[in-house]
Amino acid sequence: MTKSGGLTKGEALQRWAGLTPGQPVRPAVVPYKHKGSTYDQDGVRITGSRDFIDSVLSRLTGLLEQENGQTRLAISYNPSTDKETRRPTGAWCCYVQVHERGHEIRRANVAFGTGSPYQRELTPEGAATA
Repeated sequence: MTKSGGLTKGEALQRWAGLTPGQPVRPAVVPYKHKGSTYDQDGVRITGSRDFIDSVLSRLTGLLEQENGQTRLAISYNPSTDKETRRPTGAWCCYVQVHERGHEIRRANVAFGTGSPYQRELTPEGAATA
């Protein structure tokens, strides 16, 4: 362990290598009307080239199931900018979290048998349709 209580590189690599492949991704849901930062909530942050981000997202297509009548995906996929100059760096950043839908819309979705408006745009493979 590090002084701050984190894992050393060796411990982290050992943990990673010992993981069972193909585990389902089950993030905790950010509560409806959550106030403040969601930094301490379950989520994914991927930075780098669009090709790299897309390759990682392609391994997380199970998260697309969270875009439904009860929960929604909060996703931000934008170019990165330099903090001082605000100029694009050439890199990208993608954040994904699962948020609880409001009670009213959840009740309406159950009553009318509807889900997310984006749900019908997703194929079973998770790719957007035209």
